[in-house]
Amino acid sequence: MLIHARTSVTDMNYHLVFVTKYRKPIFTTPELKNKMKLILKSIANYKGVTIQSMEVTDDRVQLIITFPPKFSASDVVKSFKGASAREWFKAFPDDRQRLWKGHLWSNTFFMSTIGNVSKDIVEEYIKNQMKNSLETKT
Repeated sequence: MLIHARTSVTDMNYHLVFVTKYRKPIFTTPELKNKMKLILKSIANYKGVTIQSMEVTDDRVQLIITFPPKFSASDVVKSFKGASAREWFKAFPDDRQRLWKGHLWSNTFFMSTIGNVSKDIVEEYIKNQMKNSLETKT
């Protein structure tokens, strides 16, 4: 998904996964999963993040997201995890007692960039540009 800003156009997509503390199953019903999805959509809208795909399972969240390059990846993750935990505990205060020290999320996460082309294709493109540049000069 292209993001157009005043001085740039970017197409950076990320796969983000974070899990509940000690993989405790919290989102065990369709209603609970949908509540977390609504919370995450609300945070994304507020922060200017586009959720392209989302799945909530019993103990984890998986997202494919896009956000402007003015935000760092770690700040986006902190926003999702921090705000979602606050909103979750407002809606379900008893869950705080079920979790270790009242933390909804593990302090770790996985994030990877994803794209439309592989690293090998980009490397080949760059090599060919150099080759084409040299051929043009001769």
